[in-house]
Amino acid sequence: MPFAHGAAGPRAPAGMGDVPEPSPQASLAVLSKVELRVSCKHLLDRDTLNKSDPCVLLLMQSQGQWMEVDRSEVIKSNLNPVFAKIFTVDYYFEEVQKLRFEVYDSHGQAGVGTHDDDFLGGMECTVGQIVAQKRVTKPLFLKYGKFAGKSTITGPQWHLLAILNIPAVLERHVGPSPLGGGQGDKAVPGTERPTAASQIISEEISGNNGYVELAFRAKKLDDKDLFSKSDPFLEIYRIDDDRSEQLVYRTEVVKNNLSPIWEPFKVSLNSLCSCEEKRKLRCVVWDYDSRGKHDFIGEFFTTFEEMQKAMGENKVQWDCMNPKYKIKKRNYKNSGVVVLLDLKVAIDFTASNGDPRNSCSLHYINPYQPNEYLKALVAVGEICQDYDSDKKFSALGFGARIPPKYEVSHDFAINFNPDNDECEGIQGVVESYQSCLPKIQLYGPTNVAPIISKVARVAADEERTKEASQYFILLILTDGVVTDMADTREAIVRASYLPMSIIIVGVGNADFTDMQILDGDDGVLRSPKGEPVLRDIVQFVPFREFKNASPTALAKCVLAEVPKQVVEYYSYKAFPPRCPRPPTPDPNLGSPQ
Repeated sequence: MPFAHGAAGPRAPAGMGDVPEPSPQASLAVLSKVELRVSCKHLLDRDTLNKSDPCVLLLMQSQGQWMEVDRSEVIKSNLNPVFAKIFTVDYYFEEVQKLRFEVYDSHGQAGVGTHDDDFLGGMECTVGQIVAQKRVTKPLFLKYGKFAGKSTITGPQWHLLAILNIPAVLERHVGPSPLGGGQGDKAVPGTERPTAASQIISEEISGNNGYVELAFRAKKLDDKDLFSKSDPFLEIYRIDDDRSEQLVYRTEVVKNNLSPIWEPFKVSLNSLCSCEEKRKLRCVVWDYDSRGKHDFIGEFFTTFEEMQKAMGENKVQWDCMNPKYKIKKRNYKNSGVVVLLDLKVAIDFTASNGDPRNSCSLHYINPYQPNEYLKALVAVGEICQDYDSDKKFSALGFGARIPPKYEVSHDFAINFNPDNDECEGIQGVVESYQSCLPKIQLYGPTNVAPIISKVARVAADEERTKEASQYFILLILTDGVVTDMADTREAIVRASYLPMSIIIVGVGNADFTDMQILDGDDGVLRSPKGEPVLRDIVQFVPFREFKNASPTALAKCVLAEVPKQVVEYYSYKAFPPRCPRPPTPDPNLGSPQ
């Protein structure tokens, strides 16, 4: 039973990654996605009794009109907000994409206002400026070119920093208004105050845009309120190489509860840890205060690597520590315990498997649970091996650069023995797969016709024996949509006349709509020239549909049609079943008495 696996990706990386051949359409539109994080400092105070409740609106210019793309959450009573909302925008290198950031004072259920007295300031820039430059400084202005805050303090300076992976550095800047074209006033010496600023951090999303779902709870947190219990919420910060911290996520507030259970949430692995499982994370628990003066309960440090231990039935917990209490209190143990109830990793619409050493990769070898390739391989292989007399399996790979010359191959033996690509049992296939990954460079495109044709040649040799002795099942594991569809259809039509069946398992969350064409359930598959298959030999299944089911459920689905396909082939060929050979008598045994 041959096995094959591989995938394709959008571009050639320096190291590992999967890359299809560039198409004319791809060359016309180079697309990346960029994540934008926004924070503000020293905003105008529009409220009489409390501070402003700021919210940021992101608009993009389309055909001369400003269209709202997204908006942040509202942060209550805070003139220096750090927004948890991450804006994601498509970035086209060859286009000028104008953005406008507008900060408003929100009014409860009425939401974000549109009146001038709700407007706290705004600025314009392009996506290119944010991505390309380390630092872009522009003033925030009110409408009609007026400086924000000019009516109350002489010469206040508002700044927006667009930074690419570096810490915030606030600078003074005086220049023309990006909204109204007016000129800025010079600051009067001796009247300066801390610079009011809005900051944007940009980060390009790589091809390995994996997502992780986390579910936290806490136990026995410190009570910070006098007449009631604390209202806790959790913040997670990523610590970057320069030791700056980026807010990754802020949970909801759980009212009046010292043992809260926060709602599960999903974040990208790029945002959480830059796809580096050992990157340090700082998690902080606060007691919410409606005036914005939240009380610090405690903190702990962890990594994504440590979080992964929470997969399945396992739980991971940390002591929530208050450093001041630790110094002052002799018998201080903690300010509560935070528990990670569950962690689920799912790769979301990636076109690339990614570096197998990277936890974002579909090929990542997790020490605590097998990846999706291994789950599918073992589920199907363990059923099929009972019908294989010698328990040896051909294991092939495609879409990778292989040693020693690192040329792209679409039908290489994963044990690197071209003369004998067979592995001893399913466990042998698993070991060859794990041994193979560090030695190759994942590349592309996802061409499966060469694999099908290679197995078909072996099946054709078997057909010439005119005996019903061997039937071949080709299991193809791939994360990408087939790029050589025409050649694949032709190869399947040819293979339908031979003693073989094909099972394709789609790994990951890519759009596999086109793959359904190869499965003849919705109609007869035809070659590009219109020739129909002799019989339906292909079964396609997206692995995600069986992610939470037992391994037997996947095997049952993909193998259910195989017995019928075997009977159809040998009935068409009129090959009778081969009679079992009688046992050879042992000459050392005497005749029975």
